[in-house]
Amino acid sequence: MIELRPFSSLGGAHHGWLEAYHHFSFADYHDSQRMNWGPLRVWNDDTIAPKSGFPPHPHKDMEIITYVRKGAITHKDSLGNQGRTVAGDVQVMSAGSGIQHSEYNMEDEATQIFQIWILPTSKGAPPSWGTRPFPKGERAGKFVTLASGMAGEADALPIRTNARVLGASLKAGESVTYALGNGRSAYLVPATGAVEIDGTRVNARDGAALRDVKSITITALQDSEIVLVDAA
Repeated sequence: MIELRPFSSLGGAHHGWLEAYHHFSFADYHDSQRMNWGPLRVWNDDTIAPKSGFPPHPHKDMEIITYVRKGAITHKDSLGNQGRTVAGDVQVMSAGSGIQHSEYNMEDEATQIFQIWILPTSKGAPPSWGTRPFPKGERAGKFVTLASGMAGEADALPIRTNARVLGASLKAGESVTYALGNGRSAYLVPATGAVEIDGTRVNARDGAALRDVKSITITALQDSEIVLVDAA
């Protein structure tokens, strides 16, 4: 099953410094049919104006993955962590028993991110944060695991949930096949370009919700940058 969620159908909020689109119910946007997709709870498509951002605020018991599409995001938290994550790279914050953080765009251009929240498999663990580069050349024509709570994926940023976040860069005409295990669901968003999944066109920033399929074949209709969450 493939359920297409066009970008034009997403909820949204505009705060001057922030232009946000929500694939799932979030903040003042509520849609009872889009509360979650398995343990995937939030997928926000955010554009943050230069020299602005999210001031310090708390989180608890959530795995928060930030995929930077353009510009850079600067993180600080109550554990003393701080770092700058640039376009194409990923940061992960495991909120666990509780953490406060800020996320600012300190650049001279707008920053665009996907902010992805996944429910953890257990609550109350010590909070943590990490970031690492994922060169796009390393995921040319294939999926690379960016963050994972699955065994045997030590090269990915760790998350405390039965899920993985993957990225791929495809040239127009290239295809990649991804196998889903039994009982698992997936949610795919092209950051750029356009792809086709089993006959369904998915444009940049559209969402494709997938369930009850053994595998999917993704063909790039244009040069495309893809982010996929696979969860159970």
